[in-house]
Amino acid sequence: MRAAINFGNPVLAQRSPDGEPMGVSVALAKALARELGVPLDMVFYEAAGHVTASVHEGKWDIAFCALDPVRAQELDFTAPYVLIEGTYLVWKEAPFQTVQDIDQADVEVSVGKGAAYDLFLTRELKNAELVRVSTSAAAVEAFLDKQSTVAAGVRQPLERVAAARQDLRVLPGSFTSIQQAMAKPKTGKLPIDYLKDFVERQKNNGMVQAGLDASGQAAASVAPLVAAGGRSVL
Repeated sequence: MRAAINFGNPVLAQRSPDGEPMGVSVALAKALARELGVPLDMVFYEAAGHVTASVHEGKWDIAFCALDPVRAQELDFTAPYVLIEGTYLVWKEAPFQTVQDIDQADVEVSVGKGAAYDLFLTRELKNAELVRVSTSAAAVEAFLDKQSTVAAGVRQPLERVAAARQDLRVLPGSFTSIQQAMAKPKTGKLPIDYLKDFVERQKNNGMVQAGLDASGQAAASVAPLVAAGGRSVL
């Protein structure tokens, strides 16, 4: 089984000090391979957009990426297993106080091309301009190089950047809750109903939370369980 692992979102996957892949998506991929009784081959990417752009290249059987209607044209998704906040990194002296303040005509927002928040902001922003770069990390670099007014991204890595400097801050609140799910190509052989059941079992048995905790991502939220009819179990 070939699993696409995206290192562009450190909430989901990271490299350990010795270079080994780790994180909740790696843990899920290993658990699925064990359950199927097959070897696991991990295919590494540096951005979610690179994963989804390669869907027709036949390089992977499953992937871990955010639910989005554009992606759903070519991918089948499970329910989400993790919920992540999308927000903005700004300069400390910037006038912005909320995420709603960003959608102004003179604001440029750097984003990782093809990331879930790029797709969401493409639909939602009416006045601000998106500056698309290759990866989420590159979006932060573009902002720091003054190529954009703010950087959009996942809260946790943005907060790590801000914590390392005195001149940055992350806005409170979020412009979207990014729903991270398991996905497969629509032409893939693995039944999506089986993958949906697998994800729900891993949420229910604590494996998803354990994967977050073990990789230092306890601030991310495990998504609610979903009943057979597709409704969240509150």
